[in-house]
Amino acid sequence: MIKTIIFDFGDVFINLDKSATLREFSKFGDFRLTSELQEIHNLYEIGQLSTQEFIKNHQAILPEATEKQLTDGWNAILLDFPKHRLGFIQDLASKQKYKLILLSNTNELHIDWIKKNIPFYSVFKSCFDSFYLSHEIHLRKPNVDIFEFVLKQHQIQPGETFFIDDTKENTDIASKLGIHTWNNNPKTEDITNLFTINDLF
Repeated sequence: MIKTIIFDFGDVFINLDKSATLREFSKFGDFRLTSELQEIHNLYEIGQLSTQEFIKNHQAILPEATEKQLTDGWNAILLDFPKHRLGFIQDLASKQKYKLILLSNTNELHIDWIKKNIPFYSVFKSCFDSFYLSHEIHLRKPNVDIFEFVLKQHQIQPGETFFIDDTKENTDIASKLGIHTWNNNPKTEDITNLFTINDLF
C-alpha cells in the first residue's frame, strides 16, 4: 500500500523549456555546456556556490552579457504553472490520505523567479508535508543520498513510497532503492492523471 508520494517540481507541476537557457546564452557568444560548466551548475544546485559566484562564472564565459541578461537567460527555462495542477495537489492534500513530499533539483535564481511570477506559490507549497529544494538541503538527484535522506527523515519504507519525476535517471535510482516510480513524459502525460495511469493506487 502506498503511503507516501514524492513529487518532482519541474515538468511535473511547472512547465519547462529545457533548451531555453542554452538558446539564450548562445546569443552572447559561443556557449557550450562543458563538463566543467555542468559541475558549476551542479554546485549551484546544491547551494555550494552563491548566486553572485554563479553569475561571475558565466560572465567570464560571456563577457558581453550583463548580469540581468544572464539571470533572464538562466530563468528562461521556467514557463507556466497550469492552475489545474494546483487544484489537483490541493484536492489530494485535503484528503490527507498520503504523506506528500516535494523533492526538486533547483537553485536560488529559479525559486526567486517562481516566487515573483507564480502568485500561488505559497499556496502550492503549503499542500506538502515537506518541501525539499536541492540548494537548501545540499543534496541533488540522482545521487542516492538524497533519496536515503528523505526515507530516513520521514521513517518511510521504499515499498510504501511512490516517486514521480520526468528525468529517467532520477526514477532509475529511486527504483533501485525499492521505491515505486513513474517517469512521466511532460509532453504526453499530466500529473493530474496520476491515479488513472498507475495501478498501485
